[in-house]
Amino acid sequence: MSVVVSLRRIGLPRLIVHASVLVICFIWLIPTLGILVTSFREAGQITASGWWTAFTGAAETSAARLGEPSTAKQNGTSYVISGSVFEGRKGGTVRAFGTRVAAPTEFAAGKPADIGDGETLTINEDGSYTYSKNAPFEGRGKRVYLSVATPPSFTTENYRTVLTSQGIGQSFVNSLTVAVPATIIPILIAAFAAYALSWMEFPGRALIIALVVGLIVVPLQMSLIPLLKMYNEIGNFFGVPSRSYAGIWLAHSAFGMPLAIYLLRNYISGLPREIIESARVDGASDFEIFVKIILPLSFPALASFSIFQFLWTWNDLLVAMVFLGTGKDQLVLTGALNALLGSMGGKWEILTASAFITIVVPIIVFFALQRYLVRGLLAGSVKGG
Repeated sequence: MSVVVSLRRIGLPRLIVHASVLVICFIWLIPTLGILVTSFREAGQITASGWWTAFTGAAETSAARLGEPSTAKQNGTSYVISGSVFEGRKGGTVRAFGTRVAAPTEFAAGKPADIGDGETLTINEDGSYTYSKNAPFEGRGKRVYLSVATPPSFTTENYRTVLTSQGIGQSFVNSLTVAVPATIIPILIAAFAAYALSWMEFPGRALIIALVVGLIVVPLQMSLIPLLKMYNEIGNFFGVPSRSYAGIWLAHSAFGMPLAIYLLRNYISGLPREIIESARVDGASDFEIFVKIILPLSFPALASFSIFQFLWTWNDLLVAMVFLGTGKDQLVLTGALNALLGSMGGKWEILTASAFITIVVPIIVFFALQRYLVRGLLAGSVKGG
């Protein structure tokens, strides 16, 4: 009865919305979970089975060679070779076996199988086998194919390979050196601009606001080359190197500034006018109002933009390669991991481990600031009368 009352209080439409959100979140997280599990698996397991079998074990098909004819022992009128198919290799549980590559599960484990020419083969689940023939064995040891169930196993070797690869540590530091200032600089400048466009009267304010909104939709690729050319000309005039952190900081700041100004202006313009006017009546200057009132109240919007800007600069490869270069000491983490994947070929275990090494810092930043994200994005959408 209490459950029914609770459902009535929540309301059916609201319950459907919540359930739909949970389902969407679950479906959205499935690929990420798959990448995470795959990053801890061995290459052979990844090739043989999907990641969803990692916790229950997987059946792998492999080949083995039985003992040589010289090891056969005569037992009455028969000749017998015995041993283990797991000798010198990783073990498991044999589910089935076969003598042809096209039929590796032709015979069940633990049961004698007549394989023709007077030969009988029994392979048990623990890998022990008995191979008998009514005549002496000839040639090489017989090749058999096995369906082996392996227990769940995980390894950190994939992460060790990525982290100990040459240059990864320096690239991690390079990414932090790029992302942190490239996040702070546009926030500082955009906060001043947003306050001016919200609470200061001056000619052309509406035109500047429209220009900022228009710049949000300008593609990065279209403005990248002109910006680089302008930076090089200014750098040559002042003697600044063409490939430096200053260049990439300015580039990321320029590309992130329109969204930052738009986002912060929406929030700051929605703050109560009475607070601003009371501060001015008390004799506070615009700078004092901005520092002591606006900035503390605008923290949700600042944190919201910080998430977007940091994720963009951390995952960037194009701007980093253009403004910072592709040298060994200049590569950011995305560039270094891209080069590592190129040298390692198409190894999924390296790819998935690299993916999680790349996203670990953005995940920390996101979960640290995510409670401010929605508040900052919805800022200014609803105002009081």
